[in-house]
Amino acid sequence: MKNVIIIGASSGIGRALALRLLKSNCKVFITGRRKVLLEEVQHEFPDHCFVKSFDIDEEVKIKEHFDDMVRVLGTVDLIIANAGYGEVNKNLVWESERGIIQTNVLGIARIYQLAYTLFVKQGHGHLVGISSIAAIRGNRHAPAYSATKAFQANYLEGLRANFKHLKKPIYVTDIQPGFVKTKMARGHGLFWVAALDTAADQIIKAIDRKKSVAFITKRWRLIAWLMKWLPRWVYDKI
Repeated sequence: MKNVIIIGASSGIGRALALRLLKSNCKVFITGRRKVLLEEVQHEFPDHCFVKSFDIDEEVKIKEHFDDMVRVLGTVDLIIANAGYGEVNKNLVWESERGIIQTNVLGIARIYQLAYTLFVKQGHGHLVGISSIAAIRGNRHAPAYSATKAFQANYLEGLRANFKHLKKPIYVTDIQPGFVKTKMARGHGLFWVAALDTAADQIIKAIDRKKSVAFITKRWRLIAWLMKWLPRWVYDKI
């Protein structure tokens, strides 16, 4: 039985992953701000689902919550950092920009750092970060979101290289979804929107295979390639 922590599991991708892991008999600690939604999952799997409600924006309390979860589980095999925030913000309203940066950079980086320290101490583990296809290029409609996702993708790559030098069975997977049918997928002109179940199934497969980077769904690999190599003058006109 694997011991798992999922940061951000009250809804969307995090909740879907939690349900799959619980059904496969993993012992799972789920976190999020909305305790009632977390307890719905726990009620369905009372024997091996644990709940801790907190906000990763409360940086000074994150370590205390993290240590409590590790204490209950004993060892941790898998940590999925799914918490995140983003919205269209064409006019760069600062309250929105600041909130996105606070959650997606400071909050998530603290989770990454705690996972790193734990896994080095244990000598094994698997960190999964849910970044985004938006990490590849800046987005004029949501500049803070794409920038923070680029931060996450680069941080995960750095951790992966670090672990390889340690020569221990510690793995890092960067999940880069395109559009997935969740509350985060808002706005006009969305395409290739994946059903939540399809996305969750592909993420689980990527985790099982310990992939370094996985695009969800798989066809978004093409978009990733185009975005990476598209000339700047063309990209600016899109």
